[in-house]
This record gives sequence, structure tokens and C-alpha cells, in this order.
Amino acid sequence: MTFANAGSLGVQSGKRDEVVAILTRPSPDLADAGCLLYEVGTSDAEPDTVYVVELWASAEAHRASLQLPSVKAAIAEAMPMLTGTMGGFRFAVAGSPLRNA
Repeated sequence: MTFANAGSLGVQSGKRDEVVAILTRPSPDLADAGCLLYEVGTSDAEPDTVYVVELWASAEAHRASLQLPSVKAAIAEAMPMLTGTMGGFRFAVAGSPLRNA
């Protein structure tokens, strides 16, 4: 079943664009691992927050992606710029009017 993960990452003041750059680098590994969508965004209302929305073929595919060398490297690179404040939610996708469930 398709799996969605939506979250927010607190970033150190002035580091938002660097974190966005890391998270938006092209990564064919993600598609190969079952990632259907990976969107990164920001809001002027919260300048020290980065938002990520992910859609995966399954929760297992998402979990397995965290073991990919490229994903581990991106996490290690971004980690020093994060504050540790994180939020979000995960859910099994029931369907969409834009595609077949």
C-alpha cells in the first residue's frame, strides 16, 4: 500500500537554503528504491523550517531507503545544520482522485 510521510525540519538560522540544496539534489537511488514523490519546500512565515513531503510505494520501501549510501550521506551532511526540532505525520494512502490507488 502506498505510504506518505510529511514532515518539518527545524534548521539553524541562516542554514535553510543549504539544507534545501542538500535535500533537492538529484537522486536516482530514491526512484529505484520506490519513491514516487519527494517534494521539499519552505515558508516565509517560518524561515527556519524546511518541509518535506514523500510518497512511497510502501512503508517498507521508505524504511529501506534510509539504508542507501546516498541517503545516509545526505542525512550526515544536513544533520549539523538541523536544530533537532521535527514534526510531521505518516499515513497509508487510501487513494487519490488523480491516479489509481
